[in-house]
Parts: sequence; structure tokens; C-alpha cells
Amino acid sequence: MILAGDIGGTKTNVALLETDGRNIGAITAQSQFVSAAYESLDDILREFVAEHGAAVSCASFGIAGPVVDGEVITPNLKWKVSAKSVAATLGLPSIGLINDLEATAYGINELPPDKIATLNEGNAEAGAHRALIAAGTGLGMAGLFNDGERYRPIPSEGGHGDLAARNDLELALLNYLQQKYAGEPSNGHVSAERVLSGTGLLNCYTFFRDTLRAALPAGFDEEVMAAEAAKKGNGAGVVSKAGLEKANDISLQALDLFVNIYGAVAGNLALTFVAKGGFYVGGGIAPKIVEKLRDGVFMKAFTEKGRLSGLAASMPVRVILDDKTALYGAARHALTHGG
Repeated sequence: MILAGDIGGTKTNVALLETDGRNIGAITAQSQFVSAAYESLDDILREFVAEHGAAVSCASFGIAGPVVDGEVITPNLKWKVSAKSVAATLGLPSIGLINDLEATAYGINELPPDKIATLNEGNAEAGAHRALIAAGTGLGMAGLFNDGERYRPIPSEGGHGDLAARNDLELALLNYLQQKYAGEPSNGHVSAERVLSGTGLLNCYTFFRDTLRAALPAGFDEEVMAAEAAKKGNGAGVVSKAGLEKANDISLQALDLFVNIYGAVAGNLALTFVAKGGFYVGGGIAPKIVEKLRDGVFMKAFTEKGRLSGLAASMPVRVILDDKTALYGAARHALTHGG
């Protein structure tokens, strides 16, 4: 059995998967935990193992944050995760601890065709680099290079790179967010994650609200803020649903801006890795708004790259629909690296 985990700022998924030592089999047990309700990953694993006790041969975990010397201080949780501590908790000599997007990247080849939606067919080049972006609680990025036998992920914290404005509207958004995050510890730094995440979509909405750039229907802001207060991050869900249904102008504009910037940042990453082997959009948000991603706004921003627009347009672009991809990838990493 393989023990695999997908550890995010909002939720942590842990699963047991069968293996014959070479291939990943079925998930035999899976549990989801509210991350912030626990003091540590070790506490979650103790609870999971107590409920689903099994002889585990190897384990690996994808986690939202930079892994340095086998440890992670999570940016969206008050956790410090140590590979040595987790291994001791599980009674294993070692475990794998990798970035969550690295885990997702490992999981891509485990997906059946019906778990991938195509935004741009492109012209895939065998063996060429791939890249992956994923907006959810935060914004993750990763590259993949082919070593001649298989694709190997390159972890990244590119989601915390500077947000670039391409026009007057985005410049106004940038100025708005610089003021919002002027205090410690950000000191006015605005990363792409401040827009491309659940919090980021809410930021797009409050930008239109606070700058009076869109009409605000009576009672709608109260609904959004009540949802946000009741369950952190759920305000963005209200905005997203209204935007998809075209229920009001402010939500539609916020969602359009979100998707436009998502496409632009994704295109930048695709050019960074020259992702002729394929570009993938993962994370928790994309599957929920996949029809919006298909309407052309995303791909227009993705391909508007000046002299290299043709190169960007030639890249296959696909959306990952399976929310278990990072679990499959963590399991693959455990199997491949003996985690």
C-alpha cells in the first residue's frame, strides 16, 4: 500500500492506494480534512492511520509551499512540516515531501482522457517541455522536462512573482492591491497569487465594487461578505457562480478580469518553459469554471505575446478535471523514489 497526501491551505486529502510495486492501483481509502482545524500534518496522519490502519510500504506528500531541506513552512497555514517527523509518525525510514504542483505534475500521466478538457489542440512536440499552472487557495506553477525516459517535474514558487499590468484596467487593479497590501509583511508587494486564487477572485470583485467600476445589485455584497465570513474563501464562490450565470454585471466583470489575467500569466509560464509538449491548467478553480475558460478570453490572453504569439498559439492547452491528480502524483513519486 502507498500512503499519499495532497496538503493545501484549505483542505488536506489523504489516501491509501494499492500498488504491485510498479503500477498505481485503486484508492482503497480516502479522507478529507480541514487543514486549519489541525495543529500539524502529523495530527492528521495519526487520525487517518488510526481509522484506516494498513501496512504502508511507502508514502509521499504534495504540500502547498517551498520544500527546503526536507521541511516546509506553509504560507497559507501555521504549520511547519518536517519529512523526518512525518516519517517517524508513520514508522517509516523516510517519506517523500514535495511541492503540491510537483505532485500534480507527477499525476498528469496517470489521468484517463476523460479527465482532461482541451482549450487549445495546438501541435504537441514529442519529448518537449511541459508546464503546469494551478489556482486554488494559492497559485502554483511547475515545469516538466523529459529526461529521455519520463517527464520530471521542476518545482516552482512562481505564483509569488510580481503581478504585471498590461493595460489601464489592470494597472488600476495593481494600484488598488498595492494599497490593500501596504502593511506588513507584504509592504505593497502584489504577487500573481493575489489575483489568481480564491482570495484573488474576491479581490477582483472588491476592486470593481470599491472603485465604482460596475453596478452593485441590492443585497449582493451582503451575500458575498456573509459567505466569506461563514466560510473563508466562499465569497469567491458566490461571485464565481453569479459570473458564470451572468446574474449581474459586477460578477461577470470580476470573473472576466480573473480569467483574462489567468490566461496572460499562464502564457508567460508557457513561454518560460517553451511548453511545446503541452500546457496544463490544474487546481481547484479551473474545473469549476471550465466553460468560462472555453469562451476564448483565456486563450486570447494566453496567446497575445507579441512576436512570439505564434509560438504560444501552437502549444496544446488542457485543463485537469480530476481533483485526485495530486494524490496520484504523490503516489507515483513515492513509488518512483522509494519515499
